[in-house]
Amino acid sequence: MNFNKVEFERSFGTSAQLPASTLPEIAFAGRSNVGKSSLLNTLFNRKGLAKVSQTPGKTATINFFLTDKARFVDLPGYGYAKVSKSERMRWAELIEGYFNQDRNFALVCSLVDIRHPASALDENMVSFLREAELPFLIVLTKGDKLSKGKCLQQRAAIKRQLELGDDVPMVITSSLKKSGMDDLRREIAKSIQ
Repeated sequence: MNFNKVEFERSFGTSAQLPASTLPEIAFAGRSNVGKSSLLNTLFNRKGLAKVSQTPGKTATINFFLTDKARFVDLPGYGYAKVSKSERMRWAELIEGYFNQDRNFALVCSLVDIRHPASALDENMVSFLREAELPFLIVLTKGDKLSKGKCLQQRAAIKRQLELGDDVPMVITSSLKKSGMDDLRREIAKSIQ
């Protein structure tokens, strides 16, 4: 897969609008301020591909990006309190509606901020992925904010907290330092072979 050849395809505001799944899909899910858009831009070596905002919760649609072998799906962030209840409900419908469709799920990247324990919403997402038997990995973001030793400590603590076995990959990343991207690209490439 060529990670340098990607294009924004389309955004969708409701799950009913989603097109049929014609390629393997790699979805990115996580809290509103976990750094999904920054991670996607770094993963593809493209500034501004996924819109990054100083305001958490800006991604209010499902955004599709097309590569030569797969579609990348940027899901709305969950858990952001400073939007209306109706908007939070719409985001929940979008995320649930996406996962409830018959799609070619190759991998779900569940993003967790390495600086903190996984939130209850992160725990719910991992439980859902397990119950739905979807292939997933944990992407620990903002690794540049901690020392290497502290990152490894936090990785072990989050692994215990989420009750993950060795079969679930965990990748420590930093969009700022571009670290962990090769590991993430390797895991993604493995998922679509």
